[in-house]
Amino acid sequence: MPAFFAILAFILLACFALFWSKYTRLRRAAFIREAELPRGLFEKLRAKHPQLSTKDCQLVAHGLRQFFLAHLKSGRQFVSMPSQVVDDLWHEFILYTKNYDAYCRSAFGRFLHHSPAVVLGSERQRNAGLRRCWWFACKEENINPRAPTRLPLLFALDTKLNIPGGFRYVPDCSGVRREQDGKDGAATYCGGDFSSSSYDGGTAGFADGLSDGGSADAGGSDAGSDGGGGGDGCGGGGCGGGD
Repeated sequence: MPAFFAILAFILLACFALFWSKYTRLRRAAFIREAELPRGLFEKLRAKHPQLSTKDCQLVAHGLRQFFLAHLKSGRQFVSMPSQVVDDLWHEFILYTKNYDAYCRSAFGRFLHHSPAVVLGSERQRNAGLRRCWWFACKEENINPRAPTRLPLLFALDTKLNIPGGFRYVPDCSGVRREQDGKDGAATYCGGDFSSSSYDGGTAGFADGLSDGGSADAGGSDAGSDGGGGGDGCGGGGCGGGD
């Protein structure tokens, strides 16, 4: 009989732990979607991008929330930033040190550090971070990340807002190949490359091997660091986060 009660207590404890974990993720996701950003943040962004309207800044803020959600839903693993304008807003947010620290504690349970990242290239960890970001940004907008017909907002913003030095993505790989053969010198990246091992020989970070409906649990194998990027010194595809 004591063994029975011990087993029952273990099962109840496991069920409670699972419930609490799911509840915590849902609460944090709701905070990311709804919490107000510091006052004056849009003015800081528009000082660097004066062409942006208030509505444009709200779209950029939505893109930043989408990036934060990707970090949360990946199990707080390393994610890379695909948008230059969203990265600029993130930089400005970090400068509100107390606000940013409090936001991170509520959103992730810990501080989200900033570290340099690049577009899909030779560095596997950065590629994995971009793939995680792509996967969860697509899932947030009910887009099939393996065969996208459109881009999630986070990957579309630089083109949509015509950001100088921004990063251009398209969902159709054949369109990318045609454009690269044309006279436009700007680099264009394809959403379909995120699921293809032919790009760099691997697909690490692309849902981390989970099925289309799955999501990573918190406490996964986190990567990244405070890094030496700092300021506006992030090259390639903007910046990424993880700790």
